[in-house]
Amino acid sequence: MVRTFSFEFFPPKDEIGEDRLWNTMTHLEALAPNFISVTYGAGGSTRERTIRITSEITARTHIPTVAHLTCVGSTKEELSEILQHYHEAGIKSILALRGDPVGGPAAPWVPTPGGFTHSDELVALAAQRRDFTIGVAAFPDGHPASHGNFEQDIAVLLRKEQLGASFATTQFFFEVSRWSQLVEKLEARGSSMPVIPGILPVTNVRQLERMAELGGTPIPTSIRERFLKIESDSQGVKALGVEIATEMCSQLLEAGAPGLHFYTMNSSTATQEIYLNLGLKN
Repeated sequence: MVRTFSFEFFPPKDEIGEDRLWNTMTHLEALAPNFISVTYGAGGSTRERTIRITSEITARTHIPTVAHLTCVGSTKEELSEILQHYHEAGIKSILALRGDPVGGPAAPWVPTPGGFTHSDELVALAAQRRDFTIGVAAFPDGHPASHGNFEQDIAVLLRKEQLGASFATTQFFFEVSRWSQLVEKLEARGSSMPVIPGILPVTNVRQLERMAELGGTPIPTSIRERFLKIESDSQGVKALGVEIATEMCSQLLEAGAPGLHFYTMNSSTATQEIYLNLGLKN
C-alpha cells in the first residue's frame, strides 16, 4: 500500500498571514507531501482567497493541491464556475463538503436559493465533469448533524463513494479506535474508499477547546487534564501536542492507515517534529 502524507492550510486574512503561509509552505515542501489542501473560511467567507491561494500553490510548487469546495453561499451555477476555474488553474482534486452554516456549526442549515443542501449533490456535480479526483470528509466521532447516529454517517459516506468520491479525510480526533471503527464499518458494507486520518498537533489549549466545541470532537478527559496542567506554559503545550500526535500517528500507521493528513494551522514546526519523530520519508 502506498501511503499519502498531506497538509492542510487555511487562506490568510492579510499580507502578514500570507507571508507566514508561504514561509510555512517552504519548510513543509521539503517533506515532499503527496498533496496540500486549502480550506474555506466559516460560511464560505474566504471563497475567493481559497481559489486564489490554491491556484498559486499549484502554480508555484510541484505539490498536487486539493481545493475545498462547499455548498455554502453558492448556487449550482456558481459552483460549476468555481470547478471550471479550478480546472483551468491545473487543480485536479477537490474536497467536496457541505460546509458550516454562516452562523457556525451549531446554527441551523439554510440552503442558498438555487444551491445544494447536502455535499453528495456537490460530489455528483463534480463527478459529471470527469476531470477531478473527489474527496469527502469523514467523522470518526460522528457528524454533528447526525446527532450520534453513526450508521447514518456510514450510509452517507457510502452514497458519496457511489456518486464518485474516491477518498476521505477525517475531522481531527484523539482516539485511534474511533478511526478503526469507522473504517471497519465502511469495509463491512463493501467500501474500498481510503479514509485518511486527520491529525491536529495541539499548540494552543484555548484554540483546541474552541475547535473541538465547533466540530463536535470530544476531548478525552486524560488528554484534557494533561493540557490543563501546563496551559500557561506555551512551549510545554506544544511539546505535549507533538508527543500525543506522534503517538497517535504511530498507532494509526500500525493499524493500517492509508496515510496521515495534518491540520497545520499554517505553521510548520509541529508537523516537522512529528515527521522527525516517526522517521517519515516520502
